[in-house]
Order: sequence, then structure tokens, then C-alpha cells
Amino acid sequence: MKILVLSDSHRSMAGIYHAIDTQKPDHVIHLGDLMEDAEYASMVYPTLPICMVPGNCDGWTSAEAIKQITLGGQSILLSHGHLWGVKSGYDRAYAQARAVGADILLFGHTHQALCCQLEDGLWVLNPGSSRSTYGVITLDEAGISCSIHPQT
Repeated sequence: MKILVLSDSHRSMAGIYHAIDTQKPDHVIHLGDLMEDAEYASMVYPTLPICMVPGNCDGWTSAEAIKQITLGGQSILLSHGHLWGVKSGYDRAYAQARAVGADILLFGHTHQALCCQLEDGLWVLNPGSSRSTYGVITLDEAGISCSIHPQT
């Protein structure tokens, strides 16, 4: 299973469309800022599953700010990251991911890509801003692999 991970698109749809068209993922995760961009993408790609969470620039919403999902047998904890204060460090995000038994932790907010660090058994990915980068996670019988890709 190939999962495309995007964040911080801020109304720049070109990066989202380019990443989807290039990677041809099985699933897309959008980590907020702006969640509306993911909603537009779901209209353009109606058969592509897109999971999303709101960011600090998404205004009032009743959408869950932190979600735990399972894809390809892996537990994934995702949030924009602002509620964990990721611009000041990742400790709160790591602690919550470990507390819920997540295999993979995804967040954005910093606009700086963090490529698949393995922290004591926890995979961590920040795809950066979809205007410049995006992340790809592959889940298969070999396990978990992930990478950061520049927008071209």
C-alpha cells in the first residue's frame, strides 16, 4: 500500500495534484492547513480515499484534530502538530503516539520536512509544506518504508 502524506498546502492545489498524479497512491493523508484543499482534491479524485485533520489555519471546525487510523495493518496517529507544540520539539507528539500504541506518527505545521525517523520503534514523518515537499509511506510484507520527495 502506498500512502501519500501532505501538509500545509495553504490553497496551493498544484502541489497536491502533482503529488497524486506522480505517485498514484492508494490513500492520501492531509495534515491540515488547509483542510479545504484536501476536500477539493477528493472531488477531483473521487475514488481516492483521503483522510484529513484540521490545522491551526482551518478555523472553527468540528473535525477531529487528532486521529488514529489503521492502514495496511499499521496504526497511524496523525495531527497537524500545533496542539503538540511541534515547533518547540516533538516530545509531546512522541508521548501521545506511544501512549496509544501507534506504529507511525504523522504531523505537519513546521513546514520543514522530517524524513521517517525511527524513534524507539516509532516511525515519525513530517512531509513539510506541500508547496515544496511531500511524503510517501509504503506498507508491504517487508514492513514500513518512507521518503520525502521535492515538488518539481
